[in-house]
Amino acid sequence: MTATANAVSYFRGTGSILIATPNESLRKRLGDNLRKVTSVEEVSAGAEALTMLERRCARIVVLDRKLPDLDCDELIGVVERQFPGTEVVLMDGESGEIDVPEELRANPAYRCFEEFNLVAKRSGFFRTSAPAAQRFLASNPPLPGMVGDSEAMQQLASLVRVVARHPTAVLITGESGTGKELIAEAVHRLSPRADKAFITINCAAIPEALFEAELFGHTRGAFTGAVQSRLGKIHAAQDGTIFFDEIGELPLATQSKLLRFLESGEVQRLGTSDVFRLNARVIAATNVDLESRVQQGLFREDLFYRLCVFPIELPPLRERAEDIPLLARYFLDRLASDGETSLSPEAVAKLATHHWPGNIRELRNVIERAYILADGGPTITPDQIVLRKSCGSAPVRSESSKYLMQ
Repeated sequence: MTATANAVSYFRGTGSILIATPNESLRKRLGDNLRKVTSVEEVSAGAEALTMLERRCARIVVLDRKLPDLDCDELIGVVERQFPGTEVVLMDGESGEIDVPEELRANPAYRCFEEFNLVAKRSGFFRTSAPAAQRFLASNPPLPGMVGDSEAMQQLASLVRVVARHPTAVLITGESGTGKELIAEAVHRLSPRADKAFITINCAAIPEALFEAELFGHTRGAFTGAVQSRLGKIHAAQDGTIFFDEIGELPLATQSKLLRFLESGEVQRLGTSDVFRLNARVIAATNVDLESRVQQGLFREDLFYRLCVFPIELPPLRERAEDIPLLARYFLDRLASDGETSLSPEAVAKLATHHWPGNIRELRNVIERAYILADGGPTITPDQIVLRKSCGSAPVRSESSKYLMQ
């Protein structure tokens, strides 16, 4: 059972969570995060919190240490006397840091606050995390740049953390816009090579005639225009990681030399017989069916299997729709540094109805346009969410990808 499912079971039939803080932005964020496991009530002051508790007893109360009307310690005393079954969690209303009593840390509810701390830290919402969250981060570092808490993202995070510790080749597959380069960077940043170079090659952007020289380097005079010797991209990635984006577009003539490097670590610059032995991890990504390219004679079968030692498939956004509100909030936060612009529930609902053929990249663009149309307003409305009509069905997954996220 997942942590979220455990928390849902814990709260079922036993009450809700009450959040009391004058910080509206923080209140909304925490509330949105916790509603995936139970009902949540939000108030801005201590007196309102007591009134709400009298009306509906909460399982947990999250109190801002600096309430505008009541002393926090006195309020805790009242809660303990009048509502003995209610736990109290303290929160710094400025930094967003949540602290949980030791006796509460053993139950499933604590993971809810732990997850909020991690999401907030990832988005830069507060400056420091609680000690428990710091310990959790040490053993479960967040994926750099990746946002989402769906089951698919949890599986993806697990795969990335496992393979990051090993130097093996990784093949990342998925539709355009799903974040393949971000996953490649995450593997690199969580690996022992994190302090070394991460070099990217877009295989579709380099003319075939220049590809070998770009990748392996060349000597002066090796070809027309080679006025000086130059080291290749693989040399630049020494002891680090080299990422081949759109690997399916790699010229056949270059594929055999890349295979040689993968098998022996040896490269040969264009224009010389000298052989260099290098050490760089290879990560490749594609949005095409490489097995079909193998069958068509456009991609070497031996290179395919050498790259596909550890395959990772990224799910399209439509298959992890529960992450859409969190992703939308993440992109909006990057646009609105003050964190004061929010999405109306109706706007979020409209986002959930879209098929997202362009995946995360399309969502980011939609949120950026909506933010511009809001023109400084506090709330983005449905009419500011402009969605393009789908131009057809999504690409069919290859047979080789069926097992990748199992």
